[in-house]
Amino acid sequence: MRDGVGVAAAREEGRDQAARLLPAIGEILERAGVARQEIDLIAVTTGPGSFTGVRVGLAAARGLAVGLGVPLAGVPTTSVLLAQAPSAGRLAVAAVDTHLGDWFCALGEGEALPFATSTADLVARLSGRACTIVGCDVAPLVAALTANGTDAIGEDAAPDPVVLARLALHEGVEAWRVRNSQEGMPRPLYLRGVNITLPDGARRTVE
Repeated sequence: MRDGVGVAAAREEGRDQAARLLPAIGEILERAGVARQEIDLIAVTTGPGSFTGVRVGLAAARGLAVGLGVPLAGVPTTSVLLAQAPSAGRLAVAAVDTHLGDWFCALGEGEALPFATSTADLVARLSGRACTIVGCDVAPLVAALTANGTDAIGEDAAPDPVVLARLALHEGVEAWRVRNSQEGMPRPLYLRGVNITLPDGARRTVE
């Protein structure tokens, strides 16, 4: 992003993202006509999300920030999604599918701290308020909430890199440099341990 405007973007999906990520970044810089020396700040989502995805993204961002000598901004994924929510008088709810039968969510009110929740627990938290669920493939959650009597509509959206950059820049480049120096690089935001598959096929969560 340059002067508040996105100049190039790419999206990588599927397996082997770790192998494709850095070459994709190189292609994006070339397409945008941006030299590595021109980069002032790198921004990355810190989660919640899949254990591997968050780990790979943060590791790549940390390596680039150290290699280029620039600060690294870390923004929760749910904060980016909430910033993308349409303002239509409804409560915004950021949702990330855990693929384990529940969701990582954040409500667009107060400090908007993310939490892991089942559909039933989310219904209780919403307390009958009309809401817009924002995130990737949120239709199942919207359907479940509606079936439980909640006025819910969906806004299917992946985290927007331009929105991420704007949120990061809101604090300022130098502010992130100070935070990196005092607190270290941004850390992953995990809401629970990683799920592993044992040799006998059983699955367990390791904190």
